[in-house]
Amino acid sequence: MKYRQIYQETLLNDILPFWERYSLDTQYGGYYTCLDQQGRVYDTDKFVWLQARQVWMFSKLYNQFEKRPTWLQIARSGADFLRKNGMDANGSFYFSLTREGKPLVQPYNVFSDCFAAMAFAQYAKASGSDEYEKLAKNTYLNILDRKGNPKGIYEKSMGERQLKNFALPMILSNLVLELEDILEPEEVERTIAFSVDEVMEVFLQKDSGIIYENVSTDGSLHDSFDGRLINPGHGIEAMWFMIDIGVRQKDHKFIQRATETIIRILEYSWDEEFGGIFYFMDGKGHPPQQLEWDQKLWWVHLETLVALAKAWEHNPVKTIKHWYKKVHDYTWSHFPDPVNGEWFGYLNRQGQPLLTLKGGKWKGCFHVPRAMYQCYKSFEKIETEQ
Repeated sequence: MKYRQIYQETLLNDILPFWERYSLDTQYGGYYTCLDQQGRVYDTDKFVWLQARQVWMFSKLYNQFEKRPTWLQIARSGADFLRKNGMDANGSFYFSLTREGKPLVQPYNVFSDCFAAMAFAQYAKASGSDEYEKLAKNTYLNILDRKGNPKGIYEKSMGERQLKNFALPMILSNLVLELEDILEPEEVERTIAFSVDEVMEVFLQKDSGIIYENVSTDGSLHDSFDGRLINPGHGIEAMWFMIDIGVRQKDHKFIQRATETIIRILEYSWDEEFGGIFYFMDGKGHPPQQLEWDQKLWWVHLETLVALAKAWEHNPVKTIKHWYKKVHDYTWSHFPDPVNGEWFGYLNRQGQPLLTLKGGKWKGCFHVPRAMYQCYKSFEKIETEQ
């Protein structure tokens, strides 16, 4: 079976049916994400990241794959739930809500807003709603207003150690492309330039080719737990965002540089003893602060497959094909649940399921179906050309 067929059939016959069957809250709207191995709901709290991501996913598939009315209906349920319940008086999005939509956790950073903006933009396109398009744009502008201080009053540091984090420029590089149709061209180019500079010139280290999660405000590395922290999955995911920008700008050298970074991070973070990609690493090889450092996570491996598939599509060098097969073989032999469907999220270092849940506080209807769709699209082009 060809890769394109594997991804397409898994998306349509396994992943999406699981979430369509088990996640819909038909009484209050929105989605259950805390699903056990068999899809049973074990907690009804609703996490705004995951609500927005599921709205985005079904809207995206409706817009770009097939205009199934059920997909639009599912997206509408989450979009309406978020519009009604997700924001505080300032238009900032809470982190979590009760099943009914009452706020549980304050909007302590901008990432709920980032996913809400993505969701509303795609849903506006799917539904033709001017209201949701305006909401997407306003949410995006609110993110930019908070860019210099993403956590606002919830920032815990005392300011003695000034570090900036990789996550925001990384996510903006993807978010701005998601909203390109509804933003001013100057704003799109400005945000792309900011994100590319931060990702490729500040956080990506020229000597090692590795991306660090935190750097000093002057771009230097800091010898501390946070300053030495490496999250391989984040770095690799950012590189497929960079490849998308390189394709948009018709810049093959930039795509090549992103490809080389993917390979370098993989060489650095691959577990030679048990296979798979480490979750966290310390830049100097010291014990990481994160106790889960050696776990193998679904999203890390899926984002790596997307990055490798895009690199193969646009820069099909031998090393990329080698790494694609290596990561594909590990991922597909460890994460899918052949009995109950969907994928496990959390494996121990040896590759055995550590938690058998299919969804929770962080895992929802996003990384698995997005990767299926993205890899399907890349291999559709690769295999057609072959």
